[in-house]
Formats: sequence, structure tokens, C-alpha cells
Amino acid sequence: MKEIIIRNQRFVLHPSGAIFWKKMHTWLLADVHLGKVAHFRKHGIAVPRKAEGGFYQKAQNLFDLFPPKRILFLGDLFHSSKNNEWLLFEAWAKKQSAQLVLIKGNHDLISTRDFNALGIEVFASLSEGDFSFSHFPQHHHKSFGFCGHLHPGVKLHGRGKQLLKLPCFFHSTNQLILPAFGTFTGLHLVKPSPNDRIYVTTGKGVQEINEKII
Repeated sequence: MKEIIIRNQRFVLHPSGAIFWKKMHTWLLADVHLGKVAHFRKHGIAVPRKAEGGFYQKAQNLFDLFPPKRILFLGDLFHSSKNNEWLLFEAWAKKQSAQLVLIKGNHDLISTRDFNALGIEVFASLSEGDFSFSHFPQHHHKSFGFCGHLHPGVKLHGRGKQLLKLPCFFHSTNQLILPAFGTFTGLHLVKPSPNDRIYVTTGKGVQEINEKII
């Protein structure tokens, strides 16, 4: 894990791709894409079932580490419309004592009414003090924004000329884009400018890198 300070607030970058906002006891998760495996299999794409259901244990590991008062999903919680995964999520959501909040993403086709029925608040975007939360990256002039959508990653050179692609937290001047929390997602390779900060995650650790990005 790596702790960083933004606008005098402490945030913990977790190897899973999530961020814990210490002062507000809030976990930020982006692009979980629940139901994606079932969606692909329904349309005849042979995706192994072992890729399904990993969210629940992964999330519990976070909550055991830092018990949250709130869980804030930064969009694309579900990949598409309801499928068998909704029943698992419904059971999970009803057991949570933390406040659940969803910033709707482009893949969140399930109705706000259905999320509200589980006690989940739904917003197009959210602002709190110096911070704003959205699904899509935006240009911020005054607030600092947290978002998802891109599934950011970088390609690194190894010493033996091997190439390695890793998901990353992409921290620019007034914005931090989270990597996808979902396990069955791709990567969008980003090209940081000199003032950007990149924190790669291997799933076991988080490390800032400053070179060898291609």
C-alpha cells in the first residue's frame, strides 16, 4: 500500500486498485463490472467461470483492513443489465452496514430504482469540499477529482528487454484515475506528462514509477 496526501487529506492506494479516504472512512472503487462473465457467456463467449465472483472476497479483504463507513463506487458497478450476478450482489449489499453510493457509469444500465431498493444512493456525480467524484475523467479548475472509466495501465521495460503491462493509479494535477477493481477487465495504456505521477500495482504492492514507461 502507499499513502499519499491530496489537499491535506490522506488517501491509501491499495494493491487491489481501491483507495481508502482516511478522514471520511470511505473506500473508493471504480469499474467493478459485476456480471461481465455471465454477460459474455450468455452471448456465447466461452469465459471461464473462475473469473466470476472474485469481487466479494476481494472487497471483504479491504473492509477487514480499514472498516468503512461508506463505499463509493465510481461507475460501471455492473457491466450490463441484470443477470445471475445480481442475486449475489443483492445478498451482499443487504449485509453491508456501510453506506453504499454509486456514481453511475456508461455500463450501469440497471435502473436507479433497483439500486435504491437495496439502499444504494445513486448520483451522476458528487462533490464534497475540495473533492469531486465522477465516472468519466473531467477537467477540474478548483476541486480535485477522482474517477474511473479508463482502466489505466502502463507498459514498462524490463532489464532483459521484456515488456510488462501493469494497471496503475494515474495522478495528474487535479485528478486521480483509479485502475479497474474488476478482475475481468482490460487496460488502457496512458502516456503521462512530466508532471503526472504514476503508481503501478501488481496486485500485491503499489509503487510509484518515474521512468521506463513506453
